[in-house]
Amino acid sequence: MTSLPQGPEEQNKVLDRWQVSARYWEKYRTVIAQIFAPLTTALVEEARIRRGQDVLDIGGGSGEPSLTISSIVGPTGSVMFTDPVAGMVETAQAEATRRGVTNIQFRQCSGDDLPFADATFDVAVGRLSAMFFVDPAAGVRQALRVIRDGGYVAFVVWCPPEANPFFSTVTDVIDRFVEAPPQDPDAPDAFRFAAPDKLAAILESAGAKHVVERQLNFQIQAPISFEQFWQMRNEMSDTLREKIAKLAPVELPSVKAGVADATRRYFASGTMSFPAQALVVSGKKSASI
Repeated sequence: MTSLPQGPEEQNKVLDRWQVSARYWEKYRTVIAQIFAPLTTALVEEARIRRGQDVLDIGGGSGEPSLTISSIVGPTGSVMFTDPVAGMVETAQAEATRRGVTNIQFRQCSGDDLPFADATFDVAVGRLSAMFFVDPAAGVRQALRVIRDGGYVAFVVWCPPEANPFFSTVTDVIDRFVEAPPQDPDAPDAFRFAAPDKLAAILESAGAKHVVERQLNFQIQAPISFEQFWQMRNEMSDTLREKIAKLAPVELPSVKAGVADATRRYFASGTMSFPAQALVVSGKKSASI
């Protein structure tokens, strides 16, 4: 679910931050797979993934959705996992080896510059990666270029922060203590494509046909406590790690207490359950592209 911003120096900084994050994505692999499973299911359905297909996973993070898709396409199909972060590639590859999965290949590359020949795959998907593309239009054109005529590209991206308290409850409290600079709505960010039709318009401009956008309402849930949630969120997110580093030691208990209060209702059952919203955006490649 990673890609890079423009400028070599800035790209290297982001790569370094994601490299650090990779160890935590591995640490929380089981929980992450569980909480984002509905996104993987939506992608599989939207892209019409079936047995025997060759699938490209753009920005596959620590291994999902590649690992799930590998079992769907079976031994007669294949998955090409890609991610620009070496640590993510290594983590995903190690997990595939541990599971004995043999129909996934791994490449370290950016979604904006895919090193594959035209019409190599049946389907291309991106789970929470399109919003981090250096150039989203170029990324979508690349995805369309490498799939075969009649194939689908499908991306899933987050709806606005206010619809996703799993993220906003923590950042809203921390931002009371740490000044947050104004956010460029077109800069690489988790909520870059939260506005309806924004990513869909890019697919249409790139030449995709039958572009469809649908809202996915689901629950981010796992059998973890608030304490585990607090630690996981702070470790997984490079943005939160940076903000927390700016806090004075005496402020941290107040921040944590504020987050605990803001999230109390999402742990009412004793385990975590947040409402969540995402957009699933897909398009089809016609012979004219």
